[in-house]
Amino acid sequence: MDQRLLEVADQLLLIERELRVLGWWSESPPSEQALASPEPFCVDTLDFEQWLQWVFLPRMKIILEQNLPLPNASGILEMAEMVYATRQNEVAVLQQLLAQFDRLITEAR
Repeated sequence: MDQRLLEVADQLLLIERELRVLGWWSESPPSEQALASPEPFCVDTLDFEQWLQWVFLPRMKIILEQNLPLPNASGILEMAEMVYATRQNEVAVLQQLLAQFDRLITEAR
């Protein structure tokens, strides 16, 4: 078993919590069409925080629950830095959490 799984699970919970703290957690999912975007991060149909909630977190939950291999790389922080370039103070905690997620994913096993 990959030793990072528990740390990744904790990190995902922290990311969810921060989205809630920011007021960016939605009770209503986007349309199936929006979620099916072929673009990276669904940039053409979703805001980044929507992608985190409705695509990233559920996919990672499946990986953890089914004990599937973790991704080999993660560049989520880089995307967040681009998306929130003008809102650095507001999203500082979220970016720290995403940076830690990226580090966990790229750590040697």
